[in-house]
Amino acid sequence: MTTTPQQDTQEPVTAHARDTAEVGQGGADSRDGDSRRDDSRYGDSQDGDSGGWRAGIRRAIRAVSRPEPWKRGPVLAALALLLGLLMLLHAWIPDGLKNVGSLVETFLPWFGLFVPVLLAGALWRRSASAVVALLLPVTVWVNLFGGVLSDKSHPGGDLTVVSHNVGAGNTDPAGTARDLAASGADVLALEELTGQARGAYEKGLAKAYPYHAVKGTVGLWSKRPLSETRTVDVAMLGMAGPLARNLSAEEKAATPRALRTTVATDQGPLAVYVAHLGSVRVNPKAGLSTSQRDDGAQKLGEAVAAEPNERVVLLGDLNGTTDDRAFAGLTSQLRSAQETAGDGFGFSWPAGFPVVRIDQILVRGVEPQSSWVLPDTGSDHLPVAARISW
Repeated sequence: MTTTPQQDTQEPVTAHARDTAEVGQGGADSRDGDSRRDDSRYGDSQDGDSGGWRAGIRRAIRAVSRPEPWKRGPVLAALALLLGLLMLLHAWIPDGLKNVGSLVETFLPWFGLFVPVLLAGALWRRSASAVVALLLPVTVWVNLFGGVLSDKSHPGGDLTVVSHNVGAGNTDPAGTARDLAASGADVLALEELTGQARGAYEKGLAKAYPYHAVKGTVGLWSKRPLSETRTVDVAMLGMAGPLARNLSAEEKAATPRALRTTVATDQGPLAVYVAHLGSVRVNPKAGLSTSQRDDGAQKLGEAVAAEPNERVVLLGDLNGTTDDRAFAGLTSQLRSAQETAGDGFGFSWPAGFPVVRIDQILVRGVEPQSSWVLPDTGSDHLPVAARISW
């Protein structure tokens, strides 16, 4: 077959055009690539670190947008939600089963320690669902206790009050008396006084406090005159704990654990209650034993409700926190000085490593200006103090 000259000339032209097109595309790609690299270098010099964190955000968004991180760690997510609901609905936890509700409320602030533990687990598992679920317990804890962490104290005040469980097993009551006298308190309440140690406190506090009144195992020392002192029945028919080991069966039944007196101040009479409620015991079979304390709290609440004086201060070892439902009859009438004017939780027990505040200063009709915890005196409790004004 013979080819025409026209066909011969078309093939080279077509091949040449194709080669030229490929070269042109390659050249354009090369120039574009160089331009992008130049732009990238220029962008890096302009944006600096901003480009890095933007890229990091994009990577994070891409990571969490995948289904895998949301499927990981379902147990951690469930535990986080359970923790949040436990703190949120603590008042609904039934108290009938070994007083579990009261036990949870006693140590409620410490449930926040589970948050960093669960967060570490969520990060280790790279579980987006667990991290999001942790927002619930964090929000609840901050709502319940976030305000406690700030310093709410104010300068000034008209009267300094101190409450201290001096400890029935205290081996140096004279030294404890010296420490308390040096505290500068105007009114000093002592709980867990034993017959053997009472003389040491009366002697050690006599110079600083010319007025005092003692009823059973509680007493009040004051720089101001006292009057109308009487025993308050807090239903302590079955005492337990270190104090009970120093008393006979008859003394346990007859020994008062609370008093009420009137302190004369420049602003008028102040009703002061001193109380030491029943001890709380924890054992595997019975759970949290609180019946004696709860009965005493109810009796004390009734006494405060019947108090005619508008100005009231309650000092004492209540063997429970103000979050505990057992004290609703008291906290509905009285404010906590620590919660109103303190700095932090003000834990008071045990003295060596305080984890809970069971020593309270509650007020009505007066204004707490500051609240704090005093140093160790040799007791198993730390003294608590507050400055109040009218």
